[in-house]
Amino acid sequence: MKKRIEVTGAVIVKDGKVLAAQRGEGKSLAGYWEFPGGKIESGETPEESLKRELKEELLCDAVVGKHVVTTEYEYDFAIIVLSTFWCALEAGEPTLTEHAQIRWLTGQEMSELNWAPADIPAVEIISREL
Repeated sequence: MKKRIEVTGAVIVKDGKVLAAQRGEGKSLAGYWEFPGGKIESGETPEESLKRELKEELLCDAVVGKHVVTTEYEYDFAIIVLSTFWCALEAGEPTLTEHAQIRWLTGQEMSELNWAPADIPAVEIISREL
């Protein structure tokens, strides 16, 4: 039985654009695009996890808002359960620490990237709502 990993993703919106992050070399799914976030630690709510991960990975603070969608995707290494949330920057600008690059995208531009499969349902919802 494959391991289930619960993770979060932040749909950070600024000036009508959404932040996308490209996974860095040496990581699973390197080169794929995702919404920044990460694993939910024991005892954390998804919202607490997301705030912590954004602080660690992008060196910024965000307000976590409404839940977008939770998706489940079976990769060869695990089953990923991804909960995405709308977010707004509170302090700081996203800064690269772990990702290869970040981009601010319009809803239309989102379809041009090679997204990680678990993120695709959220991408489809968000691109329609922007």
